[in-house]
Amino acid sequence: MLEIGRICVKIAGRDAGKKAVVVDVLDEPYVLIDGETRRRKCNVKHLEPLNETIDMSKNATHAEVLKALGLKERKKKAKKEKTARPRKVKITKKTEAKKEKK
Repeated sequence: MLEIGRICVKIAGRDAGKKAVVVDVLDEPYVLIDGETRRRKCNVKHLEPLNETIDMSKNATHAEVLKALGLKERKKKAKKEKTARPRKVKITKKTEAKKEKK
């Protein structure tokens, strides 16, 4: 079983080939990982443990993990402002009558 602070390489899924650190041990086959990967629950079968370990507290923050790995935090994209969506005007006999009066 993997212990907290163990550095691993993800070998399956979208984050395959990226380094991660075990942040918490969950149920039997699952651990919580963070690092170059997304912070998420991961099956131990999808991880390749390395010989390196880091002194890490349980449930360490993302910033602490990146600092321990020597990585920089990614900048988040600025959110787009929502604009009002143009509404369709239903053309009925009443609306046509209003247009004719104007």
